[in-house]
Amino acid sequence: MKKKFLAALAIAVSGVASASAQAVEQPGFFDNWSIGLDGGVTSPLRRNPFFKSMRGVVGAHIQKQITPTFAIGAEGLFGINTSSWKGRVHSSTVFDNSYVGLYGAVDLFNLFDGYKCALRPFNIEAVAGAGWAHEYFSSSDAASPWNYFATKAGFNLNYNINDNVTVSLKPSVLWNMSGNFKSSNLGFNVNKAVFNFMASVTYHLPGGFECVRPYDQGEIDALNGEINMLRDALAAQTVATDAALADVAACSAALDSCMNRKPQIVEKVNNQYNSVRFVFFRIGSSTITADQRPNIEMIATYMVNHPKSKVVIKGYASKDGNYDFNIKLAQRRAEAVKDALMKSYKIPASRIVAEGEGIGNMFEEESWNRVSICTLDED
Repeated sequence: MKKKFLAALAIAVSGVASASAQAVEQPGFFDNWSIGLDGGVTSPLRRNPFFKSMRGVVGAHIQKQITPTFAIGAEGLFGINTSSWKGRVHSSTVFDNSYVGLYGAVDLFNLFDGYKCALRPFNIEAVAGAGWAHEYFSSSDAASPWNYFATKAGFNLNYNINDNVTVSLKPSVLWNMSGNFKSSNLGFNVNKAVFNFMASVTYHLPGGFECVRPYDQGEIDALNGEINMLRDALAAQTVATDAALADVAACSAALDSCMNRKPQIVEKVNNQYNSVRFVFFRIGSSTITADQRPNIEMIATYMVNHPKSKVVIKGYASKDGNYDFNIKLAQRRAEAVKDALMKSYKIPASRIVAEGEGIGNMFEEESWNRVSICTLDED
C-alpha cells in the first residue's frame, strides 16, 4: 500500500513539474536558491510526557526551487538536552543529537490552484525527507545506537513578507527507522518518533520564474507560415533592390557620359511654333479679352521688328451651338484679331490676311477650338 502511495505521489509531482514547465520559463541552475535558519522545540510522541519533555532544537536549511510547485533541499537539526528524556548521561556539548537529511517540498496552493505568476502572501508546502541521525550521549544501553536512518514528514506554513524574505511555521514528525527505543522493526513507529515545531526565517536569492504563454502547434505553424512569407517577401525585395541598384548604376554611367561629352553648338533651330500664336475666345463671342492681349502684342512686336513679315489669321468656332452661326463667328474672330493689329498697333491691312475657317477640330479639348490661329511669315 505504501509503495502504491509513493508511486502515485511521484507521478503527481512529475505531472505538476511538467505543467509548471509549460507555464514558466525555466531559470538557470544558480537561480531560485534560498537559505534559512530554524529554531523551535521537539518532544517525543509516545512514552514521555509531551509538554514536560519539550526541549530546544535549532537548525538551518538550503533549498532549490525546481518548478513553481516542487523544490528540493538539505537541512540540519540539532537537539538540546534531549538525553534527559530517558535519564541518560548528557552530552559533553550543547547538542545531544543531530539530524542531516535531504527533502522534497510540494507547494499545495500551486499544485491545486496553479501558479499565478505572482507572489502569494501565504502558501503551504508538504515536506518529506530522509537522512542520517546521530546521538551524542554515551550509554550502556546497546539498543540505542549512535547513528541511525531517519525519515521526516510535515508542513511548512509560509508567510511571504516580500520576494526575498519568508517567515515560516514548520510542524513535522521525525521517525527513527532503526531498532531504537528497544524495538528492532524497521519502519514508521510512533514509539520511535519525535514531533518538531519550528519557526524559520528564509532568504531567497535573486532570480525566479518568469511566466510565458504556451503556444499550441497550430499557433506555431501559423507563426512559421508568417515567417516563411516574410522571408519570401524579403527575397523578392532583395531582387527588386538589386534591379533598382543596377538601374541607378546605369543612369549614373549615362550621366557621367553626358557630363563628359563636349557641348555642341546649334546654329539654327527650325521650330514651327516660333511663328504661330493663338488667340482664344469665350463661347459664342468674338471679343478679345484682356488675358489674350499679350498674344496679339507678341504678333505686333514681331511684325514691327520684321517689316517684311506678314500674318495669316484663321478663325475657328467649336461645335457648340448653331452651325450657321458658328461659321460666321469663325470669320468675326479672325477679323477681330486683324482689327486689333491695325487699330492698336498700326499694322497695315496689306500685311494681314483674315479668314474664317468654320468649325475647328484641331484640339481634343473642345473649348480650345474657339480660337484664331495666327501664322507669321517673315518673307
